[in-house]
Amino acid sequence: MVAIETRDVRKRYGTLDALAGVSLDVREGEFFALLGPNGAGKTTLISTLAGLTSADSGGLSVMGFDVVKDYRQARRSLGIVPQEIVFDPFFSVRETLRFQAGYFGISRSAALDAWIDELLDNLSLLDKADKNMRQLSGGMKRRVLVAQALVHRPPVIVLDEPTAGVDVELRQTLWAFIRRLNQAGHTILLTTHYLEEAQQLCSRIAMMKRGAIVAMDTTDHLLNAFSERVLRVIISGELPPPLVAQRTKQSGAWHCFSINDYAEVEPLLAQMRMQRVAIQKMEVTEPDLEEVFLKVMSR
Repeated sequence: MVAIETRDVRKRYGTLDALAGVSLDVREGEFFALLGPNGAGKTTLISTLAGLTSADSGGLSVMGFDVVKDYRQARRSLGIVPQEIVFDPFFSVRETLRFQAGYFGISRSAALDAWIDELLDNLSLLDKADKNMRQLSGGMKRRVLVAQALVHRPPVIVLDEPTAGVDVELRQTLWAFIRRLNQAGHTILLTTHYLEEAQQLCSRIAMMKRGAIVAMDTTDHLLNAFSERVLRVIISGELPPPLVAQRTKQSGAWHCFSINDYAEVEPLLAQMRMQRVAIQKMEVTEPDLEEVFLKVMSR
């Protein structure tokens, strides 16, 4: 089943095409990344999914529910962790989550309180449950935003820059929890400027630029198409001409050789031994999503 579907979605603000015909499918249970520079249209697309912004044309659905015609079911199926920290300063953490559940028609009950405790425990917020929101640090408030997005148990979760400006501990705690949710069947849509997170977490990636999708494929295919493995060595003395001819480039003291797989490493090292090359340092670098992203955006 398709969890998120958009078809030729367009949104214009004056002369700016915020969305210029965006079409994508996110499958149920998928961990999907939506990447792009600031102003690419990512947040506008998320806002149209959430019903906060109306598209000028095109169609959007969440778990098969049209976001306009079946807006109640679509919004119940969706939980969004926004980029900006927004909170009500008059309530405690637990009260905030109970009110959030009430917006989706979930009455207070022992089951709800147990689920709230589970969320707070998984996000390391249990000791802050009865603290006023004003007393929390920025990182703690961001954890509460995650709990708010999950309190009505949505099958689809959208994370819009969830780790922007937060510490390493929160990132590790958050990703461990989100991984468990994904393994339990939740669909995750992630936007982030931390590309290493997307590379590690997401099975498929779409890249946006100026309101349009300019690349979309599995993470592995994108890495293999736009990036490469490289054997890098620092040596004593000069590199012999036969090896200079095979060298892809020189980066400072590093001599770089492109390789398709690890089986090509030993023949290169054997040539260096035959040429009496003394290796001081060596490493093999893996394909990198940041390199892919820069290449795609520069096209």
